[in-house]
Amino acid sequence: MLRWARERARLDMDSLAPRFPRLAEWEDETARPTLKQIESFAHATHAPVGFFFLAEPPVETVPIPDFRTDGARRVERPSADLLDTIYICQQRQEWYRDFARSNRHDPLGFVGSMGIDGEVVGAAATMRAALGLNLEERRQFGTWTDALRAFIAQADALGVLVMVNGVVGNNTHRGLDPREFRGFALADRWAPLVFINGADSKAAQMFTLAHELAHIWLGQTALSDVEPVTTPQDQVERWCNRVAAELLVPMAVLREEYQPGEDLPEAVSRLARRFKVSTLVILRRIHDAGGLTRDEFWAGYRAELDRIREIPRGSGGNFYLTETARVGRRMALALVSSTLEGQTLHRDAYRLLGISKHATFSDLAHSLGVA
Repeated sequence: MLRWARERARLDMDSLAPRFPRLAEWEDETARPTLKQIESFAHATHAPVGFFFLAEPPVETVPIPDFRTDGARRVERPSADLLDTIYICQQRQEWYRDFARSNRHDPLGFVGSMGIDGEVVGAAATMRAALGLNLEERRQFGTWTDALRAFIAQADALGVLVMVNGVVGNNTHRGLDPREFRGFALADRWAPLVFINGADSKAAQMFTLAHELAHIWLGQTALSDVEPVTTPQDQVERWCNRVAAELLVPMAVLREEYQPGEDLPEAVSRLARRFKVSTLVILRRIHDAGGLTRDEFWAGYRAELDRIREIPRGSGGNFYLTETARVGRRMALALVSSTLEGQTLHRDAYRLLGISKHATFSDLAHSLGVA
């Protein structure tokens, strides 16, 4: 059970040794921890204390349809970070669904309005129109961050709860791993929710948002780890990937913008800035347009991936802007307003927001303009 909890939390022996110097002996059963030590270990590994008294480790499964794959295999054994993130979002969605229905909000007609038998270009055009996604306006944004922020705001305005977070809740010691998952969608006619792994690059988050929104239009809840360059085996994931690529980089526009014979790195960089998507998306779209052979595409992909991995990631920022992004502006506004009006208990609001102090809640309310 000790070994299970450690591996479930993606922690190795060395990282836990300073706090639990006899952990190796506990796992070898040459020594036994005290109840207090078990409680400390449970806290460190984010596992319920009661689990340590089971005869054998429980079989935990992802509580939503899981489309992640490792090669040809389904991914097994979700981490505690992934499970806790899904549970947090499910609780928020449940609260917002009750809020929307009690306030007589109409169900959202676009949720579940498409099927995978639908034509990709038409589906992307319909989504683009509903979101108000203007390609020429996107061209004017100075950074990918600005373009992503605007894209999120458009989905939020349409009624989608968009949450972007690179950690579990507000726990900065529990970073999320983009290699385990990039995002997920929780379909619901009153409270559709999209979660984006904020530990991923901004440009990659753009594609994840587009992909998960395609799931919302299908009305299908899903956990994903797709990349723009992959061709998923599952037909639902494959359709969502194609729609996401067409939504962000319409093939008709790409053919007008791409200049055959242009230096590939220069073309990829120029088109990525023009469409405000990752260079990997552009590489895939050029390949789809017939501008690159399969070998040229994969050579360019590997070179570009190596370049991206060398780019340092930023950190820090305004806590209240970060908190709003983590919870989603639509969710934060509804929850804070409902609490101030006396419809929601402060303790429930604090739990859903992941905060513990009234001063923090008040400052968040001021930052949202609802104090």
